[in-house]
Amino acid sequence: MISFRKLLAASMAVALLAAACSSSAATQVPAGQTNGPGSGSATVAVKSIGGANILVDGASGMTLYVFASDTANSGKSACSGSCATTWPPLAVPSGTTPSAGAGASGSVATITRDDGTTQVVYNGHPLYHYSGDSASGDTNGNYPGWSPAKA
Repeated sequence: MISFRKLLAASMAVALLAAACSSSAATQVPAGQTNGPGSGSATVAVKSIGGANILVDGASGMTLYVFASDTANSGKSACSGSCATTWPPLAVPSGTTPSAGAGASGSVATITRDDGTTQVVYNGHPLYHYSGDSASGDTNGNYPGWSPAKA
């Protein structure tokens, strides 16, 4: 039986997908570089979740997601406004060089979102967190149009 909470979350997800907008300007950054001066930690890492190698935030270990409405290598995000409140972008400070940890062999880059923030992309796909995940390994943001980012 589907709980009211899950039904409400699914309804919100559909509404947020409809409200998605765009962003601009891709900046390619070589994988394997650090997050900035003295940082040394990877921006994205790989974790085995449910038997799949999933990208996680290198700082928090939280699952990262991709949005089916995003067009790879377009330099744009199709999630803004209330969508970005539910699926916050994986952001880094402007001028930061994101990096990929062990197992994440794809290209890491950034785009500049319409709000001016710098979002991390992996193999051309913008990366997002899910506001309903509370612990490392959670995949509560796996909704139609959204899926955990695979390494």
